[in-house]
Amino acid sequence: MENQHYRVRSCAARRRVCRAAVGAALAFGAVAAHAETDSGDTAWVMASTAVVLFMTIPGLALFYGGLVRSTGVLSVLMQCFALTCLVSVLWLAVGYSLAFGGTAPFIGDFSRVFFVGMGFEGSIPENTFALFQLMFAIITPALVVGAFAERMRFSAVLVFGALWSLAVYAPVAHWVWGGAGSPSSGFWTSRAERWCTSRPASPPWSRRWWSAPGAGTRTRSRRRTT
Repeated sequence: MENQHYRVRSCAARRRVCRAAVGAALAFGAVAAHAETDSGDTAWVMASTAVVLFMTIPGLALFYGGLVRSTGVLSVLMQCFALTCLVSVLWLAVGYSLAFGGTAPFIGDFSRVFFVGMGFEGSIPENTFALFQLMFAIITPALVVGAFAERMRFSAVLVFGALWSLAVYAPVAHWVWGGAGSPSSGFWTSRAERWCTSRPASPPWSRRWWSAPGAGTRTRSRRRTT
């Protein structure tokens, strides 16, 4: 009886594995069939994603671990690792959508919640682009760990990481790269350009108030040779 039950469970597991493999193959075929997909660009972004991830774990974790006492090394390592896991889940759920979804000038929308409706970002799949941006969302709160090492509870670190990712990083990323804040749309770029062009070429603080007009300018005199 137990053998029969084990066989049924093993067959069901095999079916699930086969379905997942078929789904992955179909998804890979859809990506490969896209005319604008560049395999070189995709491979480069994926390699860059791995390098940025290594900057956080183990790079940043070991760096901060070497700056604290021996009794606090494990806590710093776990804080960096826990922030990596927490921000990854939040980025998949709603973070990427708030940062790169919609066309509002200040914050995104929920059109990319759980990576729904993902397409292509230039010559690479949007999933790869979202994974690359996730690495920077991870390392941002992890950098702050060194400021409160051995001085905050583990639960407080997780709350801080969640609030920072959703309330600080996602809006700022949307201002700079996503939605109406991207350089292509020109919402913030046009305003910055107008502000820069409306300023004088040489700001007042660059002039020396104690120097007379024309001071500092050197005139070269050529000697006539006879």
